[in-house]
Amino acid sequence: MQFDNTLAFAQKLDAEDPLRKYRNEFHFPKINGEPVIYFTGNSLGLQPKRTQKYIDEVMTDWAELAVEGHFHADKPWWDYHERLAAPLAKVVGGKTEEVSVMNTLTVNLHLLMVSFYQPTAKRFKILCEEKAFPSDQYMLQSQIRFHGLDPETAIVEVKKRRGENSWRTEDVLVKIDEAGDELALVLIGGVNYYNGQVFDMEAITNAGKSVGAKVGWDLAHAAGNVELKLHDWDVDFAAWCSYKYMNSGPGNASGVFINEKYLDKKDIIRFEGWWGTKKETRFLMKPEFEPMPNADAWQISNAPVLSVAPYLASLEMFEEVGMKPLIEKRKKIVAYLEFILQEIDKQTDGSFEVITPKDRGCQLSVLLHGQGKPLFDYLMKNGVITDWREPNVIRLAPAPFYCSFEDMYRFGQILKSGISNL
Repeated sequence: MQFDNTLAFAQKLDAEDPLRKYRNEFHFPKINGEPVIYFTGNSLGLQPKRTQKYIDEVMTDWAELAVEGHFHADKPWWDYHERLAAPLAKVVGGKTEEVSVMNTLTVNLHLLMVSFYQPTAKRFKILCEEKAFPSDQYMLQSQIRFHGLDPETAIVEVKKRRGENSWRTEDVLVKIDEAGDELALVLIGGVNYYNGQVFDMEAITNAGKSVGAKVGWDLAHAAGNVELKLHDWDVDFAAWCSYKYMNSGPGNASGVFINEKYLDKKDIIRFEGWWGTKKETRFLMKPEFEPMPNADAWQISNAPVLSVAPYLASLEMFEEVGMKPLIEKRKKIVAYLEFILQEIDKQTDGSFEVITPKDRGCQLSVLLHGQGKPLFDYLMKNGVITDWREPNVIRLAPAPFYCSFEDMYRFGQILKSGISNL
């Protein structure tokens, strides 16, 4: 599509946008009395206006029913989390029974490692990407030490080639092949948090399984952002947070995917608690653990309903829209943002480089040459909420639910002004 760097053209794109009404479904912070241009949905999504209703409903039930809300609320608390499984399964490409909501992301990764990382003297290595998100690095290192192993020898990192800003799929596959029958697990962030790259999850999953390894994915930056087919790709497990592109609120509940081949098994190794037992016998307080026949078997405690309620509110919108229209708009608005950046680069003395490859989701990571933190500060003071990563990268994530094409144009004008005035 031929783009123009004009307000009229951006407004024309907005008028044609089938998702334009959803912008009014969100609360926008204000700077200088005006709604911000919000580029940090890759860190924390904006609050959907309908979230308040879901929270108020739980609070009212608590006030009026107290403990009886577990069974007699309009949405009973004891099975509240079950309402999220079906819509979430559509977002991540799983079956309903393969999906559950519980805990938070790194907690869930630790719990899933109990089931899917069982090293032996021969097969003990874990493959991940270089400079994975710090929480993933800490989690992997601590799991390896827990098993009495040395992270220096047990972790295999796939590095970017010298002078390049993204990983090559063939390099990941070569590393998997080199590790061979020593490889116990592949665990990579499906979308890299720093450069916004989408890994070829299908190819990497196939390669990992071909050498006998288990394959899991941290989908923190992928869920609600890119197309996922976890069941069809035969992924063993995955986990994701809900507060980025899924707009469920700060630090909110995490989702998990567990391949159906591991469900309804009594002999699988996992940490267990009473909310993973069968609903029919849970309140009989039996001493024997009888696992739920679905991913809920990995639940340990009852769901934090006040956290899960905002997630359900957000998923209602995903159900209304579907992932395909969201992805179509995401591709278009990210392409327009990249065009705007290129135009501003031509019009100013500034110099910046998009380091996000074409295999991308919602995020563009922009490497600043010659500008630094003062430009970021200028953007923030002038109504653009974006994200700074050392040493000199700005991450821009125009979430399709609530960002407009006019936002992209206005951002370009503020960026141009900032470069000219600093």
